[in-house]
Amino acid sequence: MDFKTLLDNAQNRRSLLKGMGVAAVGLTFTGALAGCGEKEAKKLANGEEGKLNFYNWDTYIGETTIEDFKGASGVDVNMTLFASNDELFAKLKAGNQGYDVIVPSNDFVERMAQADLLMPLDFAQIPNFEKNVAPEFKDVPYDPKRKYSMPYTWLSLGIGYRKSKVKGTPDSWKVLFDSDEYKGRIAVLSEAGDMFRLYGKYLGKSVNALTEADIKTIEAMMIKQKPNIKAFHEDNGQDLLLKGEVDVVLEYNGDIAQAMVEDEDIGFVIPKEGSQLNSDNLCIPKGAPRPKNAHAFINYLLDAEAGKKITETILYPTPNNAAKALMPDDYKNNPVIFPPADILAKCEYAAYNPKLQPMYEEAFTRVRAA
Repeated sequence: MDFKTLLDNAQNRRSLLKGMGVAAVGLTFTGALAGCGEKEAKKLANGEEGKLNFYNWDTYIGETTIEDFKGASGVDVNMTLFASNDELFAKLKAGNQGYDVIVPSNDFVERMAQADLLMPLDFAQIPNFEKNVAPEFKDVPYDPKRKYSMPYTWLSLGIGYRKSKVKGTPDSWKVLFDSDEYKGRIAVLSEAGDMFRLYGKYLGKSVNALTEADIKTIEAMMIKQKPNIKAFHEDNGQDLLLKGEVDVVLEYNGDIAQAMVEDEDIGFVIPKEGSQLNSDNLCIPKGAPRPKNAHAFINYLLDAEAGKKITETILYPTPNNAAKALMPDDYKNNPVIFPPADILAKCEYAAYNPKLQPMYEEAFTRVRAA
């Protein structure tokens, strides 16, 4: 399959999901549930019922992944959506409501592990990890030895923009954080930690080196900039851009790659000051009612062919070497999906900071209320 066909498929999927109403947070997407009837209540060979509850981000699964897993395992997957890591953490902190697999970002894997919200993984039930995952994702600072998480994607934050509405390439965070040039045509993230860390990048600091004084400085900057902001979006910045509601948006490279499928007037840039890298991960929350099904589902998502189908659909960089090997060269060499090395050298993964995180959240609440 060439990249043009791949992009066409991604576009068709976005239309499919929108038509089903899945793009709205909180709706449910079930695979092959029709006609299950009596079978649904029966136990699988592993002793668990043939169900699994998957709590995921929007537009973040292959078009047929859920149905394919049902066919391979007999397990019905019920997928519901969350809009931010803050929402995911709050939901699990209040008590697991029946989720079997969740998809937190790297710093929240660390945070949830410290809060004793995650179940240690059994590697014997996930053989595709050792077989298929790239070496650099097998032992990571936020989850040493991968005790609690498996890598799903990695991603970078940058600026998505409408080419016909901006002057040149908006290659500085100034466009979003410190300018009225696009007043009323700007959308930024609704996640506190990401926002403060990226402002830190704009100020020339490491995302992991902010101080209490920096938070106060950034809070004042955010309040000053707020009249120019149209929306603090919840994982749908690409849709705001596609609809023409904004001209510049803080968003992940994979989401903008999806939007570029549909509209050639859309571009993406990682600002010259550098950015934050994220990695989204597959975890089993404590209290998961079906941990064996959860392990089987995670192992399935790390399969080469299953990973290829997910990657074809979501267009995010994959940590699955076996899946990447099956993708066309135009995907592997796409600078939006895989930014050049000199750009990535200015980017960092965020670590969870238990002292600063509540300060981020409190300050951001004040910004939103200002």
